[in-house]
Order: sequence, then C-alpha cells, then structure tokens
Amino acid sequence: MSANFDSMTPDEWKQRLTSEEYHILREKGTERAFSGEYYQNHRKGEYRCAGCGQVLFDSDNKYESGSGWPSFWKPHDEHSVSYASDHKIPLSPRTEVLCKKCHSHLGHVFEDGPKPTGLRYCINSRALRFKEKQNE
Repeated sequence: MSANFDSMTPDEWKQRLTSEEYHILREKGTERAFSGEYYQNHRKGEYRCAGCGQVLFDSDNKYESGSGWPSFWKPHDEHSVSYASDHKIPLSPRTEVLCKKCHSHLGHVFEDGPKPTGLRYCINSRALRFKEKQNE
C-alpha cells in the first residue's frame, strides 16, 4: 500500500525523514554549498526523491556546474518534477523544483545550464536518494 502524500501531517513527515531532510523537503530549506553527499557523485544510476522514492534524475543528465550542489540538465521524464514560482528573495524571483509525486521541495532550476536544454536543475543532496545502476 502506498502512502497518500497529500494527506500526510507534519508529524508523519518527521517520522519518515531526518531533521535535515524535513527542513529541506517540507520547509523549503537549502543545504550549504559543497556540503552535500551527491555533489561530486560520479557513479551511474538514478536519483530518487528522499520523501517518496519517485525517480527524479538520471546520472547521464548530471554535470559539474561549479555551483556546489548536484546539477542536472533535465529531469528523468515529464512525470518527475513540477514547478512553482519562488519569491522568497524579492529582487531575484526563481523557479522552485518540486517532486511531482509528493510535492517536496528539491531545489531550483535556472536558465544557465548546458545544451541541449540550457537548464541547470540545482538540487539539494538531502532531497535525493541515489540508486546505483547494477552491472548488466
């Protein structure tokens, strides 16, 4: 039986996540640059939402942006992420990236990424779980 993420209470989320994950995923926090577990991860596999397990990004779409956070030039597919306007910094509006399944905050997307999309999905490591690709 899968969880109904839309009806989960803050206490239920706190039981499911570490305090750092809760702060980022549910309170829209940000980890310190260059501190995340996956910032320099070069293994092959997929990145899943730490809140619900939804596949979000693939290692083939990860690149070194120099920003201090794991960066991707596109999500896994059109069902992976959704977007919201973020006006937390009044003079610098941004586009927030959310897990499409559980609506958890992942990071932000910027228009300064590599081709072919020109996008940089700047994602908090603590919002992710990495599943390494098994050798075939």
